[in-house]
Amino acid sequence: MNPRRVASLAFALALLVPLQAAADPVVSPRVEALISRMTLEEKAGQLTMNTTSPPQEAQYRDIREQIRAGAVGTTYNVHNPAQARDLQRIAVEESRLKIPVLLAHDIVHGYRTLFPIALGAAASWDFEAIRKSERVAAEEATADGLNMTLAPMFDISHDARWGRVVEGAGESVWLASRIAEARIKGLQGDKLSDKSSMVACVKHIGANGAVIGGREYSAADVSQRAMRQDYLPPFKAAMDAGARCFMAGLNAPDGLPTIANRWLLTDVLRKEWKFDGVVMSDFDGVKALVEHGLVRDGDRIETARLAFLAGAGLDMQSGDFYRAIPKLVREGKIQEKDVDTAVRYILKMKEDLGLFDDPYHGLEAGRTKIAPPTREALATALDLAEKSIVLLKNEGQDLQEGGKLLPLRPDVKSIAVIGPLADNREDIVGAWSAKVSLNEVVTVKEGLQQRLPNARVVATPGGRVHDARDEEIAAAVQSARDAEVVVLALGEAFGDTGEAQARSNLELPGRQMDLARAVLALGKPTIVLVMAGRPLILTELDQIAPVLVNAWQLGNTTGTAIARVLFGDVEPTGRLPMTFPRSIGQVPISYDYRPTGRPYIQGEGFRMGYGNATIKPLYAFGYGKTYTRFTFGAPRLERATMRAGETIKVSVDVMNDTVRPGTAVVQLYVGVKVARVSQATKQLRGFKRVRVEPFTMKTVELEVKADDFAYWDVDGQRIMTSGPIDIMVGPDAEDVKTATLEFTP
Repeated sequence: MNPRRVASLAFALALLVPLQAAADPVVSPRVEALISRMTLEEKAGQLTMNTTSPPQEAQYRDIREQIRAGAVGTTYNVHNPAQARDLQRIAVEESRLKIPVLLAHDIVHGYRTLFPIALGAAASWDFEAIRKSERVAAEEATADGLNMTLAPMFDISHDARWGRVVEGAGESVWLASRIAEARIKGLQGDKLSDKSSMVACVKHIGANGAVIGGREYSAADVSQRAMRQDYLPPFKAAMDAGARCFMAGLNAPDGLPTIANRWLLTDVLRKEWKFDGVVMSDFDGVKALVEHGLVRDGDRIETARLAFLAGAGLDMQSGDFYRAIPKLVREGKIQEKDVDTAVRYILKMKEDLGLFDDPYHGLEAGRTKIAPPTREALATALDLAEKSIVLLKNEGQDLQEGGKLLPLRPDVKSIAVIGPLADNREDIVGAWSAKVSLNEVVTVKEGLQQRLPNARVVATPGGRVHDARDEEIAAAVQSARDAEVVVLALGEAFGDTGEAQARSNLELPGRQMDLARAVLALGKPTIVLVMAGRPLILTELDQIAPVLVNAWQLGNTTGTAIARVLFGDVEPTGRLPMTFPRSIGQVPISYDYRPTGRPYIQGEGFRMGYGNATIKPLYAFGYGKTYTRFTFGAPRLERATMRAGETIKVSVDVMNDTVRPGTAVVQLYVGVKVARVSQATKQLRGFKRVRVEPFTMKTVELEVKADDFAYWDVDGQRIMTSGPIDIMVGPDAEDVKTATLEFTP
């Protein structure tokens, strides 16, 4: 028989294997009774998610009729509490089986109170502050009747051209995994049935961040080994923390679209991980199998068959499941018991949310308006915003001891806030702004004026983010000339990051560099704020600006947080969760690269590198300065050898060389030197935040576990091998000192 025919037959037979019951949810009498009464069409309806957006009357009537008919079990983009109550009322009072609906929304970095963008929050390296922010988001959203969020996103990416890095936790698998735990616990609370808890649908399972050229929906060819080691760990961490839903990406990282990838959705998720939640498509993801080239144009029955047999259980927006599943069952192409299993996952999740007993899930009777942020919510937002700010550079105009410009003196008499983001609310909140009210967002100018009520604080935009006229730049320069201190507020606009917002370069948009050059040429004490949703190339700014602060997009409390950091009311403790490149030619770039057969050595030829530039980043992963200067000693190991199952202590001395107390973020990296598969030169495995008093040395202890050295081999096994391990400690991924440990499994 033709080998290609054999392979095709094997693939077809694999798709026909019934879905395994290993990860079936615990049987509930109520759920089983409902399934026994459902028609095939009603079962398909429970596996269908449709939108209420845009909120036009005709479409709203349509979604209400779908719910009434049992044709949809989940909807998203509900716009207000009144709409949420109306849709849920129809489901539980007017549909035949009275099954409540899941009401979802994209709550990416806050709901009514907007927090720093997800990438900015990751820069806090503060898991408790992140958990608290998600707790606030869940409390606000559930109070409006929502019970599900299509978030968080934990796609690992090394390419800042990809617009969706704004939603993620950066490039480190370890850091993203810890943030995944915090976000899930914040959103889902201690118990899913609590009125302030909601289902988190984690996206996008697979290697959605492994884009080509930064382009949305593209995908590099990623092996199963790389998928397991470099992309899946944050999703496993999210599941272990209680996540009940995964969304498959729209890409095809190994040539097979994720929504049709049985190895991932069934073999890994269901069989290995024992996941008993819901797996859903992204928007039109089932339908997209046609565009991927797996299905003939127009065959929307086959798209549903492939996705369902792969392990998908909720079809977002395409309608293919509702259209096809009854037909596929009646023709014997899928089995009804497998449809029942998929419905069981959905109904069990609704039951665990408590929707059968309280379908409104925290929504107060009679509530029609979205409530404003509480004082407690804004305090949580301010805390996270302050911790997310990263000080990149702080050099002298001799306004403060040691020749450093920051922190600013409290007796500053006049500040010129220059730039398109100086007094701008819309562009500083970032992508996915949910239900924020822009008039409640504190701008940079407002934050500085509140901090210095008696000073003269003047904002001059000098143009817009993407465009400026010569006269606008000239007006900004004159404003800067008249001030004692200048704050340049530069960055990206609201729509510059997010889904489908890839960029071919990472420079500041528009004429912002022209503005920066003109203002900095004055020689005034100038602080440059960069407010963006991704790492930008700041090489020239680093050369000409005395102070450079990466402030991301911080949400409601933007101006307040920035002012408090600039004046030293709080110290900058943020650390970069993504590497900042020197040039576009370095992208994609990350700290955890593999060494290759000819690893990079500065100044040597025929090595992994460039003939005209260094491979070193402008700002490394984990980088961030404070108002204190620290000196790190070399790591000391508790012992020089280690075996499987053991843990050893790593000690390092940290010296504060200045007159200010400060917080050091001591980072621990490991590098497996000998393995069956080439390993990254370093991988983050822990950190500790420590307060050090002036001219004082403190010894910091961290732990290394044998599991920190495990990796996946080409046979799909997670293993450890004998050999030397580099144990590295320092303030960031580039500035480390090393000790060597001999490991024996």
